[in-house]
Amino acid sequence: MSKFILASQSPRRRELFAMLDLPFEILVSDTEEVITSSEPAEVTEELSRQKAEAVAGKVDKGIIIGADTVVSVEEKILGKPADRDEAFQMIQSLQGRSHMVYTGVTILVKENGKRESKTFSVGTKVHVAVMGGEEIRAYISTEEPYDKAGGYGIQGIFGKYIEGIEGDYFNVVGLPVHRLYEELNKMKEGGLL
Repeated sequence: MSKFILASQSPRRRELFAMLDLPFEILVSDTEEVITSSEPAEVTEELSRQKAEAVAGKVDKGIIIGADTVVSVEEKILGKPADRDEAFQMIQSLQGRSHMVYTGVTILVKENGKRESKTFSVGTKVHVAVMGGEEIRAYISTEEPYDKAGGYGIQGIFGKYIEGIEGDYFNVVGLPVHRLYEELNKMKEGGLL
């Protein structure tokens, strides 16, 4: 079987992929992301596909996993905050309500000059407690918000503001582990792996 290649520099995705107990290496895509959709789930699928394709161009063979996660409030995508003001606005827009987190995943098998791929996305609803201005300012004064979509990490100190979720917790962290496991098994049964 070909080697697994995770097309991501995210330490959280590395930890989550390791849960599959498969040997893998990291190869970052370094591709310019081009978005043609405004629908959050489609955006994640598009970006995961671009990352997997970029890495596929660097290797002769392998099973490449590309992934991308976005936070969405009323279909508006929140990226990584550029500064404290943007972080404050993002957390302010999330507090006291629910939002969606989508992760798109592409599994691209490159072997013997052929390419087969499967792309999917998973959505998880996240409920954030009401937060006061002081709580938001205290949170954005930490390092946590600035390298994460939507300005927070559910697995970090922001976790104390999460009232609950509907769906896959690991999807919110950055990789829907069970769904990926299922899709890899289907591809194996279908003779693609």
